[in-house]
Amino acid sequence: MKEKNRNSLITSLLLSWYEKEGRDLPWRETTDPYKIWISEIILQQTRVVQGRDYYFRFIERFPTVESLAAAKEDEVLKLWQGLGYYTRARNVHAAAKQVKSIFNGVFPSTYSNIISLRGVGEYTAAAVASIAFNEPYAVVDGNVFRVIARLFGISLSIHSSEGKKVIREIAQSLLDTQDPGRYNQAVMDFGALICTPAQPKCIACVLQDYCTAFAGNRVGELPVNDRKISIRNRYFHYFHILHNGSTFLQKRNGSDIWKNLFEFPLIETTLPSDFTELEKREPFRKLFAGISTFSVDHRLAIKHQLTHQAIHTHFYRIIIPDEIPFNPPKEIFRIDDEQLLEYPVSRLTHKYLETI
Repeated sequence: MKEKNRNSLITSLLLSWYEKEGRDLPWRETTDPYKIWISEIILQQTRVVQGRDYYFRFIERFPTVESLAAAKEDEVLKLWQGLGYYTRARNVHAAAKQVKSIFNGVFPSTYSNIISLRGVGEYTAAAVASIAFNEPYAVVDGNVFRVIARLFGISLSIHSSEGKKVIREIAQSLLDTQDPGRYNQAVMDFGALICTPAQPKCIACVLQDYCTAFAGNRVGELPVNDRKISIRNRYFHYFHILHNGSTFLQKRNGSDIWKNLFEFPLIETTLPSDFTELEKREPFRKLFAGISTFSVDHRLAIKHQLTHQAIHTHFYRIIIPDEIPFNPPKEIFRIDDEQLLEYPVSRLTHKYLETI
């Protein structure tokens, strides 16, 4: 069978399958590029079942790109709390400001302008441009890499420049240029529901007769993923300090994880340390300068896994008697204890707050 005919049949079968089996998702009920963009950003590294509620809350609070641009970053981060990968929230806020300043508050309508926004890559730009504006750009994400690698028997690594180039070219050749948005949603759903990473539903697959991997019994081998991830272990020791009806927070700065989020006073160590060892360290003595009497309760030990980091964390609740003055370092500020839930924090700290 000629390649062009084969590709046309694959596209046709995908679209027919999508008509019957495609997911009913709220952001598919609109062609508003802003709402489509928000959904795509939320769904990066987030499952649909979790992202749906965040989408509704986000759109309710920020119904337009201008309302998002006018918001304070702390409010955006607080609304994002629990989703993780907070760079997405900071980028979406910055991009909204770009839309306001560069495009006069009107979300851009071309791929080239959409991809110029902060935090928008090729996949997101293609999704928004095709779905909202019918521009003929094929989406290529993990689902699409997997579907195409299996259908066409691509043995190149999906992380190699050559492998990416080959798959992107095939993806573009499969695109229904008359209805690119519908096709893109079809192939994404197909990868999420049928051609899954583990235990793909090959028997129920409408593309089985055209799948090179299925014919060669290689479905489990493809796509080729030779990326080796190095995990860095970090040891965090948080102190939930209570004194005179108040608690204490600090804001993370710099380029480290959880930038601009709030957290309890923290001591990070290079190796595991118990509380007795922490007391001997200079950061502890600086934090609790002049405090010789306090009660301590080890409230939670938890490992928080990120893509390239494993955060081994201990939360200590420290109660300082009210009659003892407590003046922490200047980067640590005092708040009323009941205000604690008003501040945007990392998912890790959020897990601790759920226990108290």
